[in-house]
Amino acid sequence: MTPATVPRSPDDVSVVLSGHGPVGRAFAERLRTRGDETARDYGVRLRIGAVRVGAAQCLPRGEGPLPPRSAWGPSEPLARTLDETGARVLVQALPSSRQARQQAAEEAILALRRGVHVVTAAKSHLLTHWRALGDAAQAGGSLIRISGATGAALPAGDLARTGVRGLGCRSLRACPNGTATFVLDRLAAGDSLADAVGEAQRRGIAEADPSADLSGEDAATKVRLLAALLWGWDPADVRTQTEPVDRHTARAALSAAADGRRLRAVASARADRPLLVGVRLEETAPGDPLHALTGPEKAVVYGCPDAGDITVSGGRSSPLGAALAMVKDTLDVTTAGRCGFG
Repeated sequence: MTPATVPRSPDDVSVVLSGHGPVGRAFAERLRTRGDETARDYGVRLRIGAVRVGAAQCLPRGEGPLPPRSAWGPSEPLARTLDETGARVLVQALPSSRQARQQAAEEAILALRRGVHVVTAAKSHLLTHWRALGDAAQAGGSLIRISGATGAALPAGDLARTGVRGLGCRSLRACPNGTATFVLDRLAAGDSLADAVGEAQRRGIAEADPSADLSGEDAATKVRLLAALLWGWDPADVRTQTEPVDRHTARAALSAAADGRRLRAVASARADRPLLVGVRLEETAPGDPLHALTGPEKAVVYGCPDAGDITVSGGRSSPLGAALAMVKDTLDVTTAGRCGFG
């Protein structure tokens, strides 16, 4: 074997995971069971240095499953945990709730200022602390990635951040909420709203409380974040106008289907209409990428007048989909300094 073909030893990367709900568990299990595969394919061995939940903390030993929660110790200050584990990345799998917002913001800002990259699937602190997070990253020379907050396995955030840079993107049209798309299609098939939502919950598509999905709030949030990546908007300054999926929507869904169309909850933003995101129910026709969605699929259309529209669609809406997005982002921030095609 010549020196040019000697494989590199994988770079060992310690990760502190904050949150251990369905997404956090899926992330930790992916790193545990696919570590050798990741190291071989990407030259990075990701390992969990610590898992933090509320007042409890676990520092895994070995490659086996995490011990039961009853065996975890008390949580230490995050700064100490980062130092003890030598963590290069803080991964946040916290709920996107108002209650968790301050914790998520404080953790992320502390990590970023210390030069620790942050990968997050939580949305709430991104909406309220965008500038503070950016300032902290600038001060610490660190990176933030938010794929899990903008579309789970759908790489919409990557396109907004770098994929359409320089292509003159002037608008966004999106169906970024899989629950809304699924429910609208069930309504078009004759289901009641209660039955459609119940089926979405049974399949693990909808949350126990689907109000943010059906009100348009979740779709508006994701487009606020995408617009921030695209055009530098501060999400805290963005106004939203939303039209909900409710008990009156079934008639419109059936009417659209009778004409060969599909009703969609479309979130949109435009560069020439700054700081405004709308979500409205639209009849979409064949040929429209949003019309083609089935089940809980999602899509974002980036309107680039000179380059042509660019669409990303698909992506699993599930805890595993969000976990995979965080794995992708973790690989991104830990391999950013490589050369060549890497």
